[in-house]
Order: sequence, then C-alpha cells, then structure tokens
Amino acid sequence: MIPMTLAEIAHAVSGRLDAVSNDQVTVTAPTAFDSRHVETGGLFAALGGNRVDGHDFATAAIEQGAVAVLASRPTGCPAIIVDDVVTAMSDLAHAVATRYTGSVLAITGSAGKTSTKDLLTQILARHGSVVATQRSFNNEIGFPHTVLRVEADTDFLVLEMGARGRGHISHLAAIARPQIGAVLGIGSAHIGEFGSREAIAVAKRELIEALDATGIAVLNADDALVAAMADHTRAQVLRFGTGTDADVRATDINLDASARAQFTLRHGDDSAPVTLGVAGEHHLTNALAAAALALSAGVEFVTVAAGLNGTVLVSGSRMEVTEHPDGITVINDAFNASPDSVEAALRSLATIAATVRPTIAVLGEMRELGDTAPELHAKIGRQVADLGIGTLITVGGHHAGLMATAARDAGSAQVTHIETKDQVLAVITEGLRGRDVVLIKGANSAGLFETAAALAVGH
Repeated sequence: MIPMTLAEIAHAVSGRLDAVSNDQVTVTAPTAFDSRHVETGGLFAALGGNRVDGHDFATAAIEQGAVAVLASRPTGCPAIIVDDVVTAMSDLAHAVATRYTGSVLAITGSAGKTSTKDLLTQILARHGSVVATQRSFNNEIGFPHTVLRVEADTDFLVLEMGARGRGHISHLAAIARPQIGAVLGIGSAHIGEFGSREAIAVAKRELIEALDATGIAVLNADDALVAAMADHTRAQVLRFGTGTDADVRATDINLDASARAQFTLRHGDDSAPVTLGVAGEHHLTNALAAAALALSAGVEFVTVAAGLNGTVLVSGSRMEVTEHPDGITVINDAFNASPDSVEAALRSLATIAATVRPTIAVLGEMRELGDTAPELHAKIGRQVADLGIGTLITVGGHHAGLMATAARDAGSAQVTHIETKDQVLAVITEGLRGRDVVLIKGANSAGLFETAAALAVGH
C-alpha cells in the first residue's frame, strides 16, 4: 500500500481513532479482511457477516502485525471507527488511488475477465511491476482490496470489474479511475438479474463511459453490443477481434490437438505467430483483449507476442488440463459456469477428444439465469448430443435434470443425473478407462472444482 498515517486514513474514511496512542503511525502494507492474511504494517478490515464477525478477530489481527483495525465499533485494539467498514474500504482505496501515478487498466465483460487478467498480467510483468486482482476479487470488497495493494512504484494496476446491476461498475470506476478499459463481450451470465443481454451491455458500458478524453477504450469488434459502445465514450477506441475492422486481430487461426489456439497476431504493420498455452478456443478472445490492453499501455508489440506465447492461466479451475499416466485426461473448468462458457468448454472437449477418444462431461447447474434457465439448460443438453459427447453426468436440482432430459431426447445414450456433488467421483470412476477425456464444469456454488481437483490428483 502507498504509505499513509492513521490520521490520514481516519480523515479519508471519515472515521475516528480509538485506543490509538500515536496517530502518526504509518500503514505500509495492504488491508486484509481475513485475520490469517494480515501483513505486518497493514490494516485489518473487521467485516460483519452472517456466520463470522471480523470484530471478533481484531486482537488476533493486531498480534499478527496489523497496525490498527478498521471497525464499526470499539474492539479494545487500536482502531479507526467508521459507520460502515465496506464503505470505508472504498473511501480508503479512493484516497490511495488518487496518490497513485502509474497506469490503471480495467476489464469487464460477461465472461473471461479473470482469464484475460491472467494473460495481461504476465505480459505486463515483462515490461514493469504489476498489481492485479487476485482470483476473482472484483466486487465491492475485492475491488478496493486490490487497489489497496498498490505501491508508489507499481507500474501497472490491473482491475477486474464485476456487476450485478446498474451503477455497480460506475461505483468501482469512481474508486480508481481507469485510463484504459476493456469490455470483452456480452453473454448470458447474470441475465436473470439484468433481464436481457441489452441491459447487461448498458451496465458494462459504464466502464467505457468512465474514461476521459485521454483514455483508451478497448472493445471487442466481434461482439455487436460491445462494438456499439464506441459511440458512448470520449476516449480513443482500439478494437480487437478476428475481422478486418479490428485494430488488434488474429488471422490464420487454428486449434491444435490440445484445443490450444494458434494464430498470427497482427497490429498495424506488426505480426507474429502465437500459440497459447491454455486450452479452449474462447481464450483467443481473451488473448486478443490482453494484447490490445498491453499495447494501449505502451508495451511493445514484440513483448506482447512473446508474453502470449505459451502463457497459461494462473487462476485455478479454468481449463486446467491434467494428463494421467494411464491416458486419462481431466479438464477442470469448474470455477464457474455460464451458457457461453459451458458451450465453449464442450467444444474444447470435443476438439481434444477428436472423436477417437471417449468423452465424459460432468456439468453442474448454471445460476442467475432467471426465467431463461430452463431453456438455456436444455440448450446445453442438446449441444452435448450434437457434439457427440459420449457420457453426460448432470449434477444438481431441477435445471440439471432438464439438461439431462434434453440430451437424452436429442439422442445421447449415456446420461446420468445425480443431485449432489458427493456422488460424482463414485459415478465417474466406476466406468473410467484409459484414454477417457473428462470435463468438469458448473456454477461456483456447485463446488465441482473440489471434485475436479480430486479427480486430477488421482482417480
């Protein structure tokens, strides 16, 4: 964190000091909201919760090395007392961001934010120092947590921006104003909360609207709803995609036997061959977005191309491919699931299997789809049949059952529906044999990433 005294922090968050003997003590480390992750010289944010109250861990945080606690009531420890801890985190992050002089890059979209962030971070690290969103910390708690990790000499601050409704991205952009912002695509994720893809686009557009005339809006030229956002920004527009209207584009696109995208990256007169290290044709879009963001931040083309070549994702449970000595392949894409990402993962499964290896898809329910959930789950079931996936195991309640029924009706012969993830390993391993390719994917709340990790370790 950019150093600030307790007095400065109290002023920034409109708080009062309690049990503090010296208000000139300086906070130098990030703010943590888990007492187990407190760093010496940092703050501890005592968040309330349904099951755990952070105030109960204030003493442990101080003993762990925290300078003080950001709290809504006295804790008996040095503290800054505020009306609301989450709001105070945002206020403090804003104060830190106004002192930061490096480049702020922001990413939003219905899917691919974390994967694009992973790719971009590895490119930028070849050019300078980077602080980026950890995992998928892109909401009103995770976002300020990331900003508070930045230091005075950090070259790049990379931020994911998530949204569950109108105004959410505007709020995040006001905390740390981006100079460069990218919208990856508009899909069906969270459509139950927004009502339509058009409404999702309006919410995601808030990032582009937050850019000033000196900024750069990085837009997906292959997505009509995103491309139209060029009319809603004062910033310069840089388009990425596969068509001739894209400024940063891919040509000569091919998928290898491991479903990794191979292509020629082009920008202006520059071109270079690239082979991604991550499976899935959908990561081509993420790679192009990462390239466009890095170029916008001043990274040379040769560095961008080298940074993409062979790059893998560092955030877990996203198209992680594990090859077992006995020939079984496990694809762990279970961090989360939307209709678009499930369809992309199924296509990758079919590509890796190339029709000569037995395929097994373990699919959990998708969440936050509202009234469209029955049809979208059924559509996935039909796609399983269309792609010739050999075995489908659906996990969850009514909607998972609809997926299974649709697959059977479309001609899939081996379909099993189970209600809980606890049954998955037993059902899979009973029929596993050499050369099987197993995809595991579902909503984060389904917890199938635990099943996938266990299967990847050994079956």
